[in-house]
Amino acid sequence: MADEPQKKPHLSALVGHTNGLTKPASLAAASRAGGGGVGGGGSATAPSKKLVIKNFRERPKLPDNYTQDTWQKLHEAVGAIQSSISIKYNLEELYQAVENLCSYKVSATLYKQLRQVCEDHVKAQILQFREYPFLIHQNDSLDSLLFLKKINKCWQDHCRQMIMIRSIFLFLDRTYVLQNSMLPSIWDMGLELFRNHVISDKQVQNKTIDGILLLIGRERNGEAVDRSLLRSLLSMLSDLQQVYKESFEQRFLEETNCLYAAEGQRLMQEREVPEYLHHVSKRLEEEGDRVITYLDHSTQKPLIACVEKQLLGEHLAAILQKGLDNLLDENRISDLTQMYQLFSRVKGGQQILLQHWSEYIKNFGTTIVVNPEKDKDMVQELLDFKDKVDHIIEVCFQKNEKFINLMKESFETFINKRPNKPAELIAKYVDSKLRAGNKEATDEELERILDKIMIIFRFIHGKDVFEAFYKKDLAKRLLVGKSASVDAEKSMLSKLKHECGAAFTSKLEGMFKDMELSKDVMVQFKQYMQNQSDPGNIDLTVNILTMGYWPTYTPMEVHLNSEMIKLQEVFKTFYLGKHSGRKLQWQTTLGHAVLKADFKEGKKEFQVSLFQTLVLLMFNEGDEFSFEEIKMATGVEDSELRRTLQSLACGKARVLIKNPKGKDVEDGDKFIFNGDFKHKLFRIKINQIQMKETVEEQVSTTERVFQDRQYQIDAAIVRIMKMRKTLGHNLLVSELYNQLKFPVKPGDLKKRIESLIDRDYMERDKDNPNQYHYVA
Repeated sequence: MADEPQKKPHLSALVGHTNGLTKPASLAAASRAGGGGVGGGGSATAPSKKLVIKNFRERPKLPDNYTQDTWQKLHEAVGAIQSSISIKYNLEELYQAVENLCSYKVSATLYKQLRQVCEDHVKAQILQFREYPFLIHQNDSLDSLLFLKKINKCWQDHCRQMIMIRSIFLFLDRTYVLQNSMLPSIWDMGLELFRNHVISDKQVQNKTIDGILLLIGRERNGEAVDRSLLRSLLSMLSDLQQVYKESFEQRFLEETNCLYAAEGQRLMQEREVPEYLHHVSKRLEEEGDRVITYLDHSTQKPLIACVEKQLLGEHLAAILQKGLDNLLDENRISDLTQMYQLFSRVKGGQQILLQHWSEYIKNFGTTIVVNPEKDKDMVQELLDFKDKVDHIIEVCFQKNEKFINLMKESFETFINKRPNKPAELIAKYVDSKLRAGNKEATDEELERILDKIMIIFRFIHGKDVFEAFYKKDLAKRLLVGKSASVDAEKSMLSKLKHECGAAFTSKLEGMFKDMELSKDVMVQFKQYMQNQSDPGNIDLTVNILTMGYWPTYTPMEVHLNSEMIKLQEVFKTFYLGKHSGRKLQWQTTLGHAVLKADFKEGKKEFQVSLFQTLVLLMFNEGDEFSFEEIKMATGVEDSELRRTLQSLACGKARVLIKNPKGKDVEDGDKFIFNGDFKHKLFRIKINQIQMKETVEEQVSTTERVFQDRQYQIDAAIVRIMKMRKTLGHNLLVSELYNQLKFPVKPGDLKKRIESLIDRDYMERDKDNPNQYHYVA
């Protein structure tokens, strides 16, 4: 064209070709100059050209109708795009036309014209939806689906058209629009028009959102739905700015809330707790998947919070009351893990689970501790229960410190509901594990058992009761040689020392020291005996026990034979010769012996107590004795003698025959030596028959502990008053609670204070009876 204005050097060129929904490729601006350019790729020998910069020639004027004709071409192209027909003109030519118009300051007019064309087209779209049969019932899902597909097609077409239109008017978008911050970009303008003229229409908007909610509801009921359609429509609402938040999300969350509120109420009635928890997990997973697949990411937090509140938060206490005890009783690890994970998601969930967890431990533990019929198995049940709760904390509760600490508090609470007895039984349990003949465990297993015992031991308040019974049993193990392993004994002692301090174990350590010193003394005594003119037929072994270290034993005078008495005197002379000023007191109740006996079957050896020894030695003088004769000859106390004769005549190894037969020894019973005695072993141990861990022994041990506590309370009161000189009653009691390591009642403390006042260790203030003064 002769009258076409002269073109500038290509300041910008359309790169690539726009097709379909593909967004336009980047437009590159390239300044081109004639010749090789500055520092260009010319020959090294060629002379460099001088670059001269001159002003542009005056821009030629546009022909009168150029703007109108060019807009007409652009209008036709936009119309073709909107009608989905082919464009008559080359896209690069159209792009260049827009650039030319912008260069001649008609950008504002061009933008308005383009907006008007797009607006007219979008307005026309609403007619197809207004003609759509809106009066069909809302639950007609087929009609709803067809409508959604129609609105989705309209949206997809609109997006494709705006991408194509923007690619032609890109120069306008990147110059004029970019420089005017108040104007939306061509793409945003298209969104604004679609929102204002299509989606903002109340009928269209309601029908669209109703349809989307209907599809989501069907999917929640287990039906398969077109997720890509949902994704596209919700993406549309999201792209149209506040439409998603204000119109869709609010209604969606309200419906979700109603759905799960009703579902939670119904399923809590119908299902057992494990099934219900599984359903909650499934629902949470489904809703999370919806966010990933088609909902906007911003919906995730309120949506999940809604599900958690209605299916969990509203039913926390009911779930725990209905099912926690059963899950714990049956050790349902996977279900408990799921419960913990779900409860951890809800505010206050962990706290209420903690409370029920603590109550369960206390209730279950109390049934073990307070029932006297369970005393035999109490400690083992406690250990098993502790193993069980430890496993649950580790696997199900993720080693949560709060659950660990509350478990410890709960154990401490229930185990001390019954004073003294658990401590006594734990001591006896340790004795059963450390006693010789215990083949149940290897050294490593025994060590593990002792570690577990120490954990239970820590929960006990009255540790002095444990010490008293442990000391009594340890004494038996050491004196009768019944200890399974010295290493295990020392290990247990080390654990007690670490837990309770050196003062707690000092007496127990003293017992071991006595046993070691006794071995050295016996080596010296045997050498001493070899120098005696008449060493005798008895091989005597003596253990020297320091009175303060060992349990208190009631001395019992019995009639030893002359040879024993003689040997006792020899030892006494030997020992006091080395340690002058000491006093020896023989404890006949702890004595034991090995006797050799001849029977028709052959020789046998009996490992027996001293009392059994005295009875059996009588039968060297005769074959038959009455109960009264034996009592007179041995001097053994009545009840002890009856048990001794029972063990010899009524037990498994019947060395004596009782006449008349019977389990109990009565006055006037006769005892005859059993010459026909038979046994498969050569050395036979005849156990002394005892009353069930003699009640007297239990009572005396407990009373001894109680007496020791009185002394400790007195000492603590005097110690505090000596330091403070004057102190009020409440402060004194508070200080005593801090210092005393065993449980004590206020009434007991008051009695000890009164006792010390009576003994003039302290006195009441004359004006204030609740104030005490120390008496120096």
